[in-house]
Amino acid sequence: MASNQNFVDFIVDQIDNAGQIRTLKMFGEYGIYADDKIFGLICDNKLFIKPTEAGRAFIGEVTEAPAYPGAKMSFLIENQLEDSEWLSELVRLTASELPEPKKKRKKKNKE
Repeated sequence: MASNQNFVDFIVDQIDNAGQIRTLKMFGEYGIYADDKIFGLICDNKLFIKPTEAGRAFIGEVTEAPAYPGAKMSFLIENQLEDSEWLSELVRLTASELPEPKKKRKKKNKE
């Protein structure tokens, strides 16, 4: 079951002051980015955040699950989705620990 746009919009609206938040539709679901760093996925109307040490310390008792079959384990965020301040802080902490996105190389034109 794919995520619906209303849920995706709700999650984006909940994340405040954590950088420029955007989503990218991929394989029927959504990647979610803060300042061009992918920090999580929205799949089946559930929010999955990449695991980091800072995120683990902030959350405390973590629930982990794969976003889709065969995926790496992620933090499954369920009960705090309504808490914009909490969710924004988790995204800030997570994004700060993730590496910068790799620069895309420009394709050379074949002549």
